[in-house]
Amino acid sequence: MTPERYVAVDDYFSQVLLADDTIPAKVLAHCEAHAMPAIQVAPNQGKLLNLLVRMKGARRILELGTLGAYSTVWMALGMGQDGRLVTLDFDENYLKVARESLRIAGVADRVEIRVGRAAESMQALIDEGAAPFDFIFLDADKENNPQYLALALKLSAPGTVIVADNVVRQGQILDAHSDGGNIQGLRRFFDDMAGNEKLSATAFQTVGSKGWDGLSVAIVNS
Repeated sequence: MTPERYVAVDDYFSQVLLADDTIPAKVLAHCEAHAMPAIQVAPNQGKLLNLLVRMKGARRILELGTLGAYSTVWMALGMGQDGRLVTLDFDENYLKVARESLRIAGVADRVEIRVGRAAESMQALIDEGAAPFDFIFLDADKENNPQYLALALKLSAPGTVIVADNVVRQGQILDAHSDGGNIQGLRRFFDDMAGNEKLSATAFQTVGSKGWDGLSVAIVNS
């Protein structure tokens, strides 16, 4: 198998299974037209987030890492019109594109953008007494994933689903001696999930248009 073949399979899935998902497609085109970094989830991964949100019946969602709001839109469409999604990012250049993405998708009225560093914004939500979230998507800098997990648990309730993106890093997750902050952060993140009795978790690898990477999925135990 070659990387080109992996991408072709992703494209096949999108053509066959996502043909009716025209709103996210318009948002992705908008992001590409504004030269956003191509680090958003792949279309089939966006649909996975949408389905997970629907399976959970999530009505309150927290996202770390808005970028152009492509994944935001997928999740917002999954939670329905009575839901509320809070998304966190610090880059105003990205958020200009994100706000227009939300308008294009028709979900701006149910999405709140908070500008600032993710950990600080999460702590602010805690200090405000925010109600628990049903679904939390971690897609910010990986170095701080252990801190994000600890804060996410304070914003959770039994049954909350916590998904993290980019957890394999082309296999670099195996390098215990890596001097890369992202790898060390991810390894601590996995250790923290494994050692926390409040969580049941798994992870899986992905290949495709986003290369070799993966996702972790956890649920807060009752």
